[in-house]
Amino acid sequence: LALLLLAAALASGLALALLPRPPVNRLCTAPNNKTGFLCDDRVTCVPASWVCDGVSNCRNGEDEQEQLCGDLPHSLPGHLVFYCSNPRSWVYADQRCNGLNDCGDCSDETWSLAACPPCGQEWWSCSPVHYEFCSCIPRRLCRDGIQHCLGWSDEFVC
Repeated sequence: LALLLLAAALASGLALALLPRPPVNRLCTAPNNKTGFLCDDRVTCVPASWVCDGVSNCRNGEDEQEQLCGDLPHSLPGHLVFYCSNPRSWVYADQRCNGLNDCGDCSDETWSLAACPPCGQEWWSCSPVHYEFCSCIPRRLCRDGIQHCLGWSDEFVC
């Protein structure tokens, strides 16, 4: 009888282990209000661009696992990816609206897909002359003796 009870308990445990588990919600807010990846400890929130970068940021290394990083960007959860206007190009979600031209065509900064707010306090709104920026430049570049805006507003107005 004890052997029968033990076998039944093992069978029940095995059946429960084989039940499909609901997917873990990995969405979190990383520093600077950016999209992040929630580690298994349910406390650590890794910025999206740190996922699959070759460095384990989660205690158990889940941000670098093959099932997550095997077929970028398709293997990533959708909340970690922003697709540029060119459908073959993508950036991590935390690179959208960061002021830099990460897509190469400014679609991560200025197009309606990106839905970025206007330049923040640390930025100056202008038409940049450098490919690196899209519609704002960092205020630290104002009045540095180098033209960063088409109309030189970064040197005379900013």
